[in-house]
Amino acid sequence: MKKKLIQFKEQVKKLKQETVPIYYALFDHHTPWSAKILAALKVVYLLSPIDLIPDFIPILGLLDDLIIVALLIKATLQLIPNDVLDDIKSKINREEKLSTKWYYALPIILFYVYLLFLLFSYARQWWDFG
Repeated sequence: MKKKLIQFKEQVKKLKQETVPIYYALFDHHTPWSAKILAALKVVYLLSPIDLIPDFIPILGLLDDLIIVALLIKATLQLIPNDVLDDIKSKINREEKLSTKWYYALPIILFYVYLLFLLFSYARQWWDFG
């Protein structure tokens, strides 16, 4: 069982590595709009601090990443023309790795903080405490 879990985590890791070419495809003018929308959705989902199923839950926590992200990656890659994708991958190989910029996640975090604020405000009115 432990071996399968390790293999499962490796599959998720490999799928997430496709994020870099898809991220660069967002800014390529040859990428169709449909692919850009799916790519943006995938990037937002991956940057989101909240998962449908938390990752600390064994196996189930990685299932949402594996299923949702895999479907978004495959759909996005199918919409990007092969020559555009090959060009992006060759540019990535020549450049350094995509740097991590925490501030890209800031709008998503602020959105979730706002949702929590609304939820708390609604709960306060509902239970009339405070």
